[in-house]
Amino acid sequence: MKLPLGGGCQCGLLRYEVRAEPMSVYVCHCTECQRQSGSAFGMSVIVPRPALMFVSGETRRWSRTTERGNVLDGDFCPTCGTRIVHYPRVNEAVAILKPGTLDDTRWLQPVGHIWTRSAQPWVTIPNDTVNFETHPDIAQLIGAWQKRSV
Repeated sequence: MKLPLGGGCQCGLLRYEVRAEPMSVYVCHCTECQRQSGSAFGMSVIVPRPALMFVSGETRRWSRTTERGNVLDGDFCPTCGTRIVHYPRVNEAVAILKPGTLDDTRWLQPVGHIWTRSAQPWVTIPNDTVNFETHPDIAQLIGAWQKRSV
């Protein structure tokens, strides 16, 4: 992976850069990610919040309260609706990027799966990743990323 990582929305009006190495990559099977992605799961890349810079376009924000009672803000493109990033208010040091918006996704390899209790029955959860029935502490996902073999 070569920094900065570039990405953007479907219509191309919104562009961003990630100027530091990601802290983790994981798959989320919660019903909110299923609803937001329109698929069986969503993927997330944890990045240091100051490393994410929007370089063109303007975002709109939507907020929701999570099952754990925390507030999660989400930025999206107001033209095409592509969700780009989530900002957990409970941890202002990180941003949770939606990796399908990256220009180059070849390097993505999740270290774990979360909310596995909500996974669709036909999805196979690998045994060689760190897996959680609900939501772990973000530090657990970052630790798993740091321990991975590169």
